[in-house]
Amino acid sequence: QLQLVESGGGLVQPGGSLRLSCAASGDALDYYAIAWFRQAPGKEREGVSCIASSSSTSYADSVKGRFTISRSNAKNTVYLQMNSLLPEDTAVYYCAATGGETYGCAYYNRNFYGTWDSWGQGTQVTVSA
Repeated sequence: QLQLVESGGGLVQPGGSLRLSCAASGDALDYYAIAWFRQAPGKEREGVSCIASSSSTSYADSVKGRFTISRSNAKNTVYLQMNSLLPEDTAVYYCAATGGETYGCAYYNRNFYGTWDSWGQGTQVTVSA
């Protein structure tokens, strides 16, 4: 069974950068789509970025041009590079995986299409001066 572990969160000033990692074990990531979601206090979980098994990518409008998702199948890890961070990026960030259809990480209604079967435990990102 696929297991995911996030790391790389922390406290950063506005305008700063962080790189989150989602390390997988139990199976190879080659045939999975991986997505990053986030949930801020009092708000619903929302999709942030997604990378399909084909390596096509998708982003929420709020992070386009600031965040970059990438994958290393050799390291069985997906990364989320977050630049120009804003206070509104503060949230717990989760990675999730699906081996099912995502239509190239189709984004709708603040979410990514797919049945996200496996989830990590989350990593806190706090953007504050």
